[in-house]
Order: sequence, then C-alpha cells, then structure tokens
Amino acid sequence: MITEEKKEEKSLNFIEEIIDADLQAGKYKEIITRFPPEPNGYLHIGHASSICLNFGLTKTFQGYTNLRFDDTNPTTEDTEYVESIKNDIRWMGFEWKNELYASDYFDTLYEYAKTLIRKDLAYVDDSTSEEIATLKGTPTEPGKDSPYRSRSIEENLSLFEQMKNGDFPDGSRTLRAKIDMAHLNMLMRDPILYRIKHAHHHRTGDAWCIYPMYDFAHGQSDSIENVTHSICTLEFVPHRELYDWLIDKLEIYPSHQYEFARRNLNYTITSKRKLLQLVQEGHVNGWDDPRMPTISGLRRRGYTPESIRDFCDRIGVARRENMIDVGLLEFCVREDLNKKALRRMVVLDPLKVVITNFPEEISEICHSENNPEDIAAGMREIPLTREIYIEKEDFMETPSKKYFRLAPGKMVRLKGAYIIQCDDFVKAENGEITEVHCSFIENSKSGQDATGINVKGTLHWVSAAHAVPVEIRLYDRLFSVEDPTSGEGDFKDYINPDSLHVITGYAEPALIEATTGESFQFLRKGYFALDQDSAPDKLVFNRTVTLRDNWAKAGEK
Repeated sequence: MITEEKKEEKSLNFIEEIIDADLQAGKYKEIITRFPPEPNGYLHIGHASSICLNFGLTKTFQGYTNLRFDDTNPTTEDTEYVESIKNDIRWMGFEWKNELYASDYFDTLYEYAKTLIRKDLAYVDDSTSEEIATLKGTPTEPGKDSPYRSRSIEENLSLFEQMKNGDFPDGSRTLRAKIDMAHLNMLMRDPILYRIKHAHHHRTGDAWCIYPMYDFAHGQSDSIENVTHSICTLEFVPHRELYDWLIDKLEIYPSHQYEFARRNLNYTITSKRKLLQLVQEGHVNGWDDPRMPTISGLRRRGYTPESIRDFCDRIGVARRENMIDVGLLEFCVREDLNKKALRRMVVLDPLKVVITNFPEEISEICHSENNPEDIAAGMREIPLTREIYIEKEDFMETPSKKYFRLAPGKMVRLKGAYIIQCDDFVKAENGEITEVHCSFIENSKSGQDATGINVKGTLHWVSAAHAVPVEIRLYDRLFSVEDPTSGEGDFKDYINPDSLHVITGYAEPALIEATTGESFQFLRKGYFALDQDSAPDKLVFNRTVTLRDNWAKAGEK
C-alpha cells in the first residue's frame, strides 16, 4: 500500500485510490497490471498515457507489469510492430516483467471454449454475419434466438473441433456464447467468441485457423496471468459485463477491469487505421515521420521521454473524456529541453554582413555558454571573421519605432562577440537587400566590454568562412483543424499543406559533433534534433518545436 507521506506528496487518482483500498483490505499481496497492445501498428501518444498508468501503478505500489501482445487477428499483425512497441516502451523508461502473447494461450483458450460448450453456455452458429446482425435486435427491441442455438452439446463439440481442424471456410461458422438475446446490453446478446480465419499468424504460423475474439481472449488472458487490475479506456465499459460473465462461468482467477477516460489531442489523429492510411497513401514518410503522433515519430522529431511522461502526468487520469490542447505537449518538451539542450547559433535565412573594420583573413575566437540553465555545460569557442551571416529578418531598411535589431545607423550586439553598427547596405535591382556593411566597436567584446554602450538587441550569427550548411526540416502540425474527424468529408482533406518546409541554413562549426537524436536550441529559433537521415557530409535537423506557441499567436490575430 502507499504510505501517508507519499499521499501528501501527490494526491491519488481514482484508480490509485481503488488499488490502495484493495491493499488496505488485504485483497492482494502485490499488484499486477498489463499493457496489452495489438501489434497492428506503431504506438502513439494516446498509448503513452496507458503505458505511464499501467507501469506507473506498479512503481507506486508493490507489484509488476506484463507486456502482453493481443495478437488474435493475424491479417493485420506483424513482427515489425512487435519490435517497435518494445523499443518505444523501453525508450519511455519502462521495463516489463514478462513478455507475453495472447497466442501463448491459444490452446488454453480453446479448452476454455469447450468448457463453455460442455456447460451449454456456447454453441456453433452457421448464420452469416448479416443474419447475426439482423437477429441481434436494437437497443430498444430484444433480439431473436439463432436457429442453431438449440444444438446439442455433443454436436457443438464436434462442430467446434471441425472448425479447428480447418473443415469449414472462412465466415461459414462462429462459436457464440449462449447468454440472453433480450439482454439490455447488446454485447451480451450471444456474443461471438471464435471465428474462422485461414490466415498465417506471425507467431503460430498455420497451426490455427480459428481465432478468439478480443472479448474472449482479453479477460481470460488477464486471468491466466493473475492480473489484479485490468486497466482499459472508457469504450470498454460495456464490455466489462461480458468480461465478468466469462470469468465467472469458467471459474478462473477473478481479474477485474477498470476504465479511465481516453485523452484526445487537438490537431491530431490517433486511430491506427487512419494513421496506416496516411502511411500507405504517402501523405507522410512512414510511421516515424516527425509529423506523426506515434511515439517513434515524436522521438525522431526530438521529443524526450521525460517530456512525454510529464505530459501524461499533467493530463492525469479521469473518468470523462475531453480534448487536450497539443500546446500542452509542446510546453512540456520546451520545459525539458530548456534545461538540457545545448545552445547553438544557426542562421535559417541568411543575409551577409561585412564587418568592414575587421581584419581580412583573420578569425577571432569568441566564447558563449552551452546552456545558461546549466553552468556545468561550460562554454564553447565560436570563430568570428570579417564576413558573417545573420537572419534577413534581423535587418530592416526603414525600421519601426520598436525595432531593436539592425538598421541603418543602429547598433546591435553579436551574441558572444562585439557590438556592431550598420553603416551601409547593398540593394539589388529587385529591391532585395543582399549585403549589409557594418563596423565593430572596439573594446565592446562580450565579457570584456569597456565602452559603456547600451544596446537593446542581440543577434545570433555565423562566420561565413566557418559556416556549416545544414538541411533543416521545419515541421508543423499535420492537420489544420482541431478535430480532423468531426467535419464533413475525408479526414485527409484537412492535412496541413504547410506541415513541412525544407530549407538550407548555416550553422556554427560546433554542430559538426552532433549525434543522431541529440537536441539543441538554435538560438532565437526553437529546438531541433539531428535526424537519422544525416551523414557526415550532410547534417539534417528536425524542428521539434518553436520557442513560443506560434499557433496561439496566429489565433489572436
């Protein structure tokens, strides 16, 4: 049980309260949970809450968590997804005690099904799916018994064995529970337990041609593993009655199901089916595309496991579904990277500046802190030369009153270097500024400034002679509306056409030492991570997030 001291540190959510009460009552000696993904796609941000909850419960309370793959649908599952799921959970910072599969229990589940038949609680139905649906009734009208419901136990056992042996084609027969066709809960109206599917399974091969339905495999797998608290999302509330009925009739270990609310993110889709569409139709470049809400996509974009766990902790565990602003997720990664990301200067839209009174073919070493939030990160050397690059937006020919960057006659400080003053500029025939001429102020070097000059603007810059060309992928939200599935038409109609821009920028030479996945704050521009597409002669950076919430600003206009 949890100590009073821990309770005071943080209030318990309702599931933790249930577990604490169970332990206080001596109901269990240890808590066992499970994370049960179906290996039919990559994990996404919605799964992160379930991961943090299930694994977090057994960190808070004495016990352990199993990883169990719900692999009962062979046509959609693959070992690629199995491996990606394991990688994502470990990257999130969690480790399971046992790696299990629903397919581990196929023999046991088959015997459970025969037990129900022997108890006259299950029967083989020859009805088509359409006929079964018609006989189900409606929420206000009772269903009707299948014409095959009265089959004898012996005939059902024989037919079920023939189903297993492959004697019947797909869809020709099912095994159904015999409960109540007038039940108020539609799921209790003789639900299907097994269907025939002649398909190759990623683990059991062709050993089986009948597969258990989720509702039959789920609770029984929990029971086999002695799961004490089976945590599901709210859509499984109607399924709980069947979960309990099967466990009761089979007289097996009484696992219990508890539900919490799914958290939906705006500007995001987390349906695996829809995400698969995006991948297969080429709207994104794979499951780990940095615009995808998959954990692998977020990792590639530069999100940290700490930021995702913080996000899950902040949204909490609740009983009602609601929409979460994706801005909170972006806030969490900004908070984390601000503390740990090294600072680097990178110019995304270069404008050449010539410091006319700086010696030619000479470079001077300047210094700047790697991270002002972390003194231990130390300082780095930055070469300064006569020609440098600044951002085009940092120069204005006719500045407004509150423009504190570079303009004719105005002064700014170069980060970690000198104060410079704009003396002149060169304009092309089309009116574009192509070059700015400045002079630096003697004795104004950062840390040694003896001039007493006070300037309001500080610019990032890169030495032209030492600049490293880098490919920069500016990612933004994949969808342009808050809920892409709520409107009319196809959800893909709302894909944001500006979700990716690829540009070439110029970086200070320290970035050559970056490693894949390493995150940096590009001064004044945002947080970026080195992408896996990088090579020694071509560095590629993904924008994780801007320094500020630009979408919020756009909404204010």
